[in-house]
Amino acid sequence: MADSASAAARGGAAPTWVPPLEAPLTRPVRPATARRVAAAALLLGLLLQALFLGELPGVNAVLVTAAVLAAGALLAPRPWRMRRADAWLPPAALTFAVLVAIRANSALVAFDLLAATALTAASLAAMAGAAVTSRSMTGLAVLVGQGLALGGGGASRLASAPRGLRGGTWSAPGTAGRSVLLGLALAVPLLVIFGLLFASADAVFGELLASVFDVHVEVGDAPLRLLLAAGAAWILGGLLVLVVAATQRVRREPRPLGATLGAVEATVALIAVDILFAAFVAVQAGYLFGGLDTVAATGLGYAQYARRGFFELVAVAALAGVLVLGLESLVADRRRAYRVAALALIALTGVVLLSAGVRMALYQDAFGWSELRFFVVAAIAWLALCLVAAATGIALGRSRALPAAVAILGLVVALGVNLADPGAFIADQNLRRAADPSAIPPGGATGLDTDYLAALGADAVPTLVRALPTLPPVDRAVVEQALAQQRLDLEAEHRATGWPSWNRSRSLARDALATLAGP
Repeated sequence: MADSASAAARGGAAPTWVPPLEAPLTRPVRPATARRVAAAALLLGLLLQALFLGELPGVNAVLVTAAVLAAGALLAPRPWRMRRADAWLPPAALTFAVLVAIRANSALVAFDLLAATALTAASLAAMAGAAVTSRSMTGLAVLVGQGLALGGGGASRLASAPRGLRGGTWSAPGTAGRSVLLGLALAVPLLVIFGLLFASADAVFGELLASVFDVHVEVGDAPLRLLLAAGAAWILGGLLVLVVAATQRVRREPRPLGATLGAVEATVALIAVDILFAAFVAVQAGYLFGGLDTVAATGLGYAQYARRGFFELVAVAALAGVLVLGLESLVADRRRAYRVAALALIALTGVVLLSAGVRMALYQDAFGWSELRFFVVAAIAWLALCLVAAATGIALGRSRALPAAVAILGLVVALGVNLADPGAFIADQNLRRAADPSAIPPGGATGLDTDYLAALGADAVPTLVRALPTLPPVDRAVVEQALAQQRLDLEAEHRATGWPSWNRSRSLARDALATLAGP
């Protein structure tokens, strides 16, 4: 406060609020707040175990994400400290949670779950007032590290309250009705925990609970449910403390890393890398973009020429992007020579990335689409957008926003991948390709890989069912057999899981397969 008064006396700017994760959490959590956080964490832990244990990812992801965001919004101090630049985080978290309930592709669902989880945690930090979107690379690293520390430390952060959890009174201030409500909130998780234990100990009592609440109580999974609920409550309690903890007044965000890199050293390193990239592009340009006319000149078969090197080139482009982002976070004095060298590296990386895209296009012409090739194309698109953003940021002197831009562009591309529905897209493209063999180049694979199509999962089932009448008899028999097995698997999953596992793609697949089964 003295600093604030002295600054005002000198006519300087008033100190600004710096969110909790930009400085250590030093102020204790108030007892009443600690009790609210503990109750919310327990309820969220119980909800998570009830909706996820023994279930498949589906609508449960939407419900848990919405519940965590709602808890953070209710616990956040008023007025809200969330910055306008971070207002997109909660809707984005819900969007990717909804996509979990729409798509069935395992890789896509795993990414969507991770994205929803990360965006939810970022939303909680933003609700506390932390600047998430506008952070530098090192600032984001510190934010992630301290967030992991809060989650790992869990509900132990609540012990900083001088009373309440450490032995003070548990009575809530205010009216008797408020005290009753708080008591009920604390009683609900206790009743659930003890009820599950009693149901595990006595089958008759378990059946009674099942008949009263119309739930199925598994005697053998009660300890696992308790463990999952306790673990989730512990982690969520630590993260919710982030929302309610007091902030510190400081003049500026401290530098997370004390060490910096000089402009001369960075420029020399960039020029050396530029020379290597330029040499590669010059030597390879004769056939990297030559297409079919230069295949014979390479001495390679078409297939080998098409697939050779594109994964390595994508990796080179990604590493070059990491290099630029890392230097931008370490170099304070960005002189003209440094900026020119950085922009040259970005331009040369763009050429390398373009060559990777050309090779991928040749490979797809020869062998059709696959999930891996689809995701590689998406990665190439994301890296290309990141290069444009990096060049713009460096040229305009606004490279601090690059980490956020890279993350947001990744989420945009991932959203596009979800909307494209990879399974259905791949099935449709390969069916069209097999129907027109004249478009396949010499040396390419002809025919229909029915085994691969049948293994694409629930997303591709409606497309395959619609295409069955157009398939040759041999291919149709193979696909029908695979679809029959998928129907058995989907029906078994449906019987073994409940409504929390509902998923749009799996539901549409069951409906489509039901039309093949007949009456």
